[in-house]
Amino acid sequence: MKEEIQKNFMSLFGESGELFTSAGRINLIGEHTDYNGGYVFPGAINKGIMAEIKVNGTSKVKAYSLDYEEYVEFGLCENDAPEQIWARYLFGVCREIIRRGGRVKGFNTVFAGNVPLGAGLSSSAALESTFAFALNEIFGNCMGKFELARIGQDTEHNYCGVKCGIMDQFASLFGKAGSLIRLNCKTLEYKYFPFNPEGYKLVLIDSCVKHELASSAYNKRRQSCENAAAAIRRNHPEVEFLSDAKRVWLDEVRADIPQEDFLRAEYVIGEVQRVLDVSDALERGDYETVGELMYQTHFGLSRLYEVSCEELDFLNKLARKCEVTGSRVMGGGFGGCTINLVKDEIYDDFINIACEQFKARFGHMPRVYEVVISDGARRLG
Repeated sequence: MKEEIQKNFMSLFGESGELFTSAGRINLIGEHTDYNGGYVFPGAINKGIMAEIKVNGTSKVKAYSLDYEEYVEFGLCENDAPEQIWARYLFGVCREIIRRGGRVKGFNTVFAGNVPLGAGLSSSAALESTFAFALNEIFGNCMGKFELARIGQDTEHNYCGVKCGIMDQFASLFGKAGSLIRLNCKTLEYKYFPFNPEGYKLVLIDSCVKHELASSAYNKRRQSCENAAAAIRRNHPEVEFLSDAKRVWLDEVRADIPQEDFLRAEYVIGEVQRVLDVSDALERGDYETVGELMYQTHFGLSRLYEVSCEELDFLNKLARKCEVTGSRVMGGGFGGCTINLVKDEIYDDFINIACEQFKARFGHMPRVYEVVISDGARRLG
């Protein structure tokens, strides 16, 4: 990938630039809790976005996407937004930096990625984080990583139509090899937990069902959580986010909110506690408990939050049947991957069975991605 980027940059612009990269992410547990002010447990992975960048002395950004084989030029004023969706991520990052008083001038870039699209690995956050980190370095804006994460988040909100939380961008920027990060999305306090499970592999099985997070389904669930939190707040004013609520407080307002809102909130409150339980289990080296909590999360996402689908439920049930330690849908839902914690001795058999039975049921093979927890955003030598 690096060689292709450099070759195309030289061909397009006749010179070399600087290389930057940022990572996609997995989330071991803690799904749909980020925008509810709860805990998440992500880690950067060894798949990401890489970009070559050089200031061009103009007021325009000249960008080529290797993956889309598409070239775009756009200005840096608010009314210069490009039509291409991928280019709007770049434009949004530039605008959000400028809005904060940062400096951005015209630059040339070629970029590519190996984060599977639509698999729930946050390719968009990797793209935003790569450019937020790079432009901060190149133009000397001296913004901290938290602010860069917010820039990526606000890009999603203001230019891409997704009301995402901060987890994806945080993981892409703060990721560290061999560690997962427990992040409190309300206070932004975080702690690294070593994640080197000897005797286990972490593997994603991609259903190849594509999801679109800008769809109304994602935003509707967020609204349900806000409705439930508002109802609880009438009795307990200290509840700022749904993550602040106790389960008994939710029960108090059950008759006052739609059943759908109740179920969404029930899942979130339970998931916040599961993240803390996983933290304790990891400190004990108890991966069996970690795995069981992953299965509980899948049940909640499927039955209470209703963001799973037939393909993902099939993979989850198959994992349980094969005695996989832990398995759940990962990401926003509505397609994408299951994340699986698998003992080495059953790994090959599980993958073979999963692929064969999935194809027999749905008519196509799933994709398999073994992932390693890796570093986040950085400049390459």
